[in-house]
Amino acid sequence: MDLNTVGSYRPAHTRSDLALTEGERILAGGTWLFSEPLAAPAGLVDLTTMGWPPLERTPDGLRIAATCTIAELANLAPVAGWGAHPLFRQCAEALLASFKIWNVATVGGNICRAFAAAGMVSLCTSLDAVAVVWTPDGGERRLSVESLVVGDGANTLLPGEVLRAVDIPTRALRARTAFRKIALVDLGRSAAVVIGRVHEGGEAVVSVTAAVTRPAVLRYDALPSADRVVADVAALDGYYTDPLGAADWRRHVSGVLARAVREELAG
Repeated sequence: MDLNTVGSYRPAHTRSDLALTEGERILAGGTWLFSEPLAAPAGLVDLTTMGWPPLERTPDGLRIAATCTIAELANLAPVAGWGAHPLFRQCAEALLASFKIWNVATVGGNICRAFAAAGMVSLCTSLDAVAVVWTPDGGERRLSVESLVVGDGANTLLPGEVLRAVDIPTRALRARTAFRKIALVDLGRSAAVVIGRVHEGGEAVVSVTAAVTRPAVLRYDALPSADRVVADVAALDGYYTDPLGAADWRRHVSGVLARAVREELAG
């Protein structure tokens, strides 16, 4: 869609370039920004010109730049010992998006837009990812992606803040994982995504996204019984109804998927 109110465009190269003037909006991949009418943006500031490496191995795990594209993440080569590696492509494919979109849409944009069915939110909340947020005063704050996303289309970013990256810890990357999703039609938006992981020490995590308005993460000292995880999933708040699924159906199928995830991890 044409943004016919935009009168300026400037590429950002330094952090000071990210200070927005009145009416300016941050531009990354632009797949949402150009998709529907907006409240008259006066200018665009391009984040992709900051030159951030899309993917960085760190002593603590993996850093994914906010400007990393979905394609770059999905095509990351396997890393020895990273049992969670399949989730990168599985969560990318949970998006209703063509390969063309993958090549421009960014991980950070998908997270910040915070839609219930955001595949990168599914990925990051299932792996305890931490969001690195640049603040307007030159500092930064860190918070879990689970805390960053607070509703369907709502996040906790304050005016002037910019998502710099998400950090996934090595411990989560080394876990065994299982993934399930469902949609009403083959090429439809995900109606429920359930991801489980088990650590070397036996601790287990099960996350539910797309079926609920904000991410839900269940944590256990050991892999729970199938009946318990199904009951815990059914007790979650936030199941919702829209044209792609009723709330009671979403609640039920999330339990079915959680049982399948649990059984795969138990095997």
